[in-house]
Parts: sequence; structure tokens; C-alpha cells
Amino acid sequence: MHPRNPVAIRDYSDPVTAGQPGPSRPREDLRRRSRLAGEAAAAVAELESSLETPVDPTAAAFFDVDNTVIRGASLFHFARGLHRRRFFSTRDIVAAAWKQAYFRFVGVEDPEHVAQARASALAFIAGHRVEDVRQIGEEIFDETMAKRIWPGTRALAQMHLDQGQRVWLVTAAPLEIATTIARRLGLTGALGTVAEHVDGVYTGRLVGDLMHGPAKGDAVRALAEQEGLDLARCSAYSDSYNDLPMLAAVGDACVINPDPRLRDHARAQGWRVRDYRTGRKAARLGLVGAATAGGVAGAAMAAIAVRRRTT
Repeated sequence: MHPRNPVAIRDYSDPVTAGQPGPSRPREDLRRRSRLAGEAAAAVAELESSLETPVDPTAAAFFDVDNTVIRGASLFHFARGLHRRRFFSTRDIVAAAWKQAYFRFVGVEDPEHVAQARASALAFIAGHRVEDVRQIGEEIFDETMAKRIWPGTRALAQMHLDQGQRVWLVTAAPLEIATTIARRLGLTGALGTVAEHVDGVYTGRLVGDLMHGPAKGDAVRALAEQEGLDLARCSAYSDSYNDLPMLAAVGDACVINPDPRLRDHARAQGWRVRDYRTGRKAARLGLVGAATAGGVAGAAMAAIAVRRRTT
């Protein structure tokens, strides 16, 4: 078995009151919560093939999920499936989606907006059992997600697996969604936004912050330390400019279905570019990519879709 150096697991028993933004150093505190989110994700990642010794134990690949592995936003599909099962009302998801969209586009560095986004991000599963949500996630994958996997990205992930490397998903979507997708695609595991649960029931709070932006880079570095990976030999794949912290953390970066800013950056850096969209569809998705990429924006898209279906 490949020797491991486990990441030290911190006390996450009170993620809400621990390290609330103070008036003196809000940005420093936000950065600390970002590190906490990354470390939490690495600590609880479910490594499905952890008992197998990889042929290439120091190299791995990290894939963003939304618009990179799957068409659209995974949280959109998940939220729509939960709405069909009456987990929450249309009004609930519209209110939460507005906070998430505002966080993404305006309030990323504003402590008040970050706190609001954190409070609403996974509130719709509060009070539900972890096992129930996991089982429903499996059903939703079969219903809507499986047919939306990009074949080209799936082939890239399989290439790394065939080379004896491990492959992780890294996403702002809840860890439960990411883990389901990783398991169904035969990947190693997943890093995602961590929802707090007590006695098998979700509290509606997050551990740290959303797995977004800098938190993804922190999660990849924490996992690399835990698993003995050489980041210079690792690869990362994403569609979003917001994922530069993850892409820049590895020696081999590749952009997939990139938004315009990321495409320009990738060309300047000499990174590989793969676009599995074609013609008009690619142009349209490029314009709205910032609104549909990532689990946070997925909530906004879910709200719009649900609202149209119910009005």
C-alpha cells in the first residue's frame, strides 16, 4: 500500500461561530476560511480506490465539474431533482439563488455578502438525513446527469487512469454530488463544498467556505501533501477563470470549454485548450459561461428554471 501522510483534521464542530469576519481584518479572515474549506474537503474526500497502489503514485489529475466534466451546472440538476421531490419551495430557492448570484458577481470580498452566501448555500438540505440525500443524489445522476457528461473530458480522465494516476473532481458543488459523479465515472474521489452534519442530519451550515476560487487551490495542495503527490507532475482541468488558483498549482494545466478570460489567459501561458462545444453553441455558452459555471451559479440557474416551470 502506498504510504500516506494524512492531513491533520481540525475541529470543525462549530464552523459558524469559529472565525466570523471581524471589523479589523475581513479579508484575512475570508482567506483563512478559504483555507479551512480546502483542508476540510481534502480531509473528508472519499477515495474510492484508496486500497489500490497506483502505478504512478506521485502524479494525479484534478477536474473541475461544471461545464468541464458535465454540461451545465451540477447543482442545477441536483436542485431541480430535489424540488421535484418537494425538498423546498420555489420561493426558497429563488431567495437563495439571488444571494449566491450576488456573491459570485459582486460580493466575493465583502464579508457581509460572503456570510449571506455561506448561510444560504446548503440551507435547502438542512434537517434531512445524509443517507437520504446521498441516495437521492444517485437517482438524480441517473435521471439527468449521466447523459450530460462531456465524452471528451471523460476520455481525458480515463487517459490519466490508464497511466496509473489518480483522478479527483474539485468543485464548488456539495461534496455529496461530486462524490456521486466521481464514483459513477470510476474516478478516485472528489473534493467539494463540505456541509456540516450532526448525528447523520445536515445542519444547513458549511465547514469553512464554499469550494470556490482560492479554496480549490488550497484543497489541491492539502490533498497533494496528504497523498504524497508531486504537483509539478500533476494536471488540472477547468472551464472557469475563477479556477486559476487550481490551474496554477500544477505543472500541467488544460482549459476545457473555457470562458473568454480563461481562454485568453491559457493562450498567453501556452496551456492546452480543448473545446467540445461547436459553432454557435460554443459562442453562446462562452457569453454566459460565468453565469452557469460552478455550483454557486448552478443555484441561480436552478431558480430560474424552476420559477418558469411553476408560473
